[in-house]
Amino acid sequence: MRARLRKRHRSERLFRRAGLLAISAAVLVLALLLGSIVTSGLSAFRQTQLLLDVDFDATVVPPLDGLQAIERERALVGTDLGALVRNALRREFPGVHRRAAVRQLQSLVSSGARSILRTMLVDDPALRGHTTPIWVPADDDVDLLQKGSTKRAAAVDARRLSDAQIGWIDALAARGRVRTTLNTTFFTSGDSREPELAGIWGALVGSFLTLAVTLAIVFPLGVAAAVHLEEFAPKNRWTDLVEVNINNLAAVPSIVFGLLGLAVFLNLLHLPRSAPIVGGATLALMTLPTLIIVARAAIKAVPPSIREAARGLGASPLQVLGHHVLPLAMPGILTGTIISMARALGETAPLLMIGMVAFIVDIPGGVGDPATVLPAQIYLWADSPERGFVEKTCGAILVLVAFLIAMNGAAIGLRQKLEKRW
Repeated sequence: MRARLRKRHRSERLFRRAGLLAISAAVLVLALLLGSIVTSGLSAFRQTQLLLDVDFDATVVPPLDGLQAIERERALVGTDLGALVRNALRREFPGVHRRAAVRQLQSLVSSGARSILRTMLVDDPALRGHTTPIWVPADDDVDLLQKGSTKRAAAVDARRLSDAQIGWIDALAARGRVRTTLNTTFFTSGDSREPELAGIWGALVGSFLTLAVTLAIVFPLGVAAAVHLEEFAPKNRWTDLVEVNINNLAAVPSIVFGLLGLAVFLNLLHLPRSAPIVGGATLALMTLPTLIIVARAAIKAVPPSIREAARGLGASPLQVLGHHVLPLAMPGILTGTIISMARALGETAPLLMIGMVAFIVDIPGGVGDPATVLPAQIYLWADSPERGFVEKTCGAILVLVAFLIAMNGAAIGLRQKLEKRW
């Protein structure tokens, strides 16, 4: 007996050690994954800028005095504001004359500098004819060099900047005309072909609108279906068939729901492609079975004595449900809803099928406007050949992971705060 007891204790210790080893391996892999993403993505939140003394030449900039803001924008259409940037660079390096060298010099500044100058002129037309120091975004290759992603000691064919360009950047840095600051563009603009101008704001707005449509559809339908199946539906073969189908639908791959959304919402109902209303409806189809299962479990967890006591006091079945069962089951239902929304936020495959992976620059203004979502934006950037999009991809992943952690944390906190223990 003692030998068997020692053997049993030894097996138990080995099992515990195996469990700790498995948990340690999982934590290590997670730490390596998050560490690599954080290391590559933190630089996306910083941006390199160059200080240029821009001369708003009156021969280039048309008269803007006395015009309204909209009229000033129209007057600047067709104005070569890029010439002002090029002239500012030429004044910094007057010795650059050859055409190839001039092009290399001009490529140090992002094309977004023109938009900055246009905005400044619209806001303050008195700048015309004056010289003003302005911080403008650097090109993505310059940005990568300043952040250390591009090695200065690398061979010329291994980097996109020439020795002359690196020398010009160092000269500007020695004059105090190069800085690395918070990349507000990353949080306030939409997608762009230029890495230094690309942002996640459009994808965030698209994700919010899509989740809003999903929640508006899935919550009332899911709770109503769970209440009917758990409280009112008779127990027969038809009910059993419905329950089996709901459980099966919860395990169906998400891309199948994308095909369903493509066939029903786009081909049959002719709803707008790449719109949050279509994406939200498709994600609602995907999350509805899961929410029904979670809501049924929460309703079933309410003790039968609560129902019996309410009926004993003369409450009708609807009063029992509305006054007692649903309020007690709501913490579990809300937790399941938040977790379902977190899953919908991270889905990409269903949205690829309905066109929400398109290149969209404008910020969507409603559920019917073309839009993309954050996972689809990450997919687009990860597939881009530009090296500057690598850090943008990792930065967007960090934002997405932060939202998922926040939503799951909110679900856990809500459940702990509202849950009743019997």
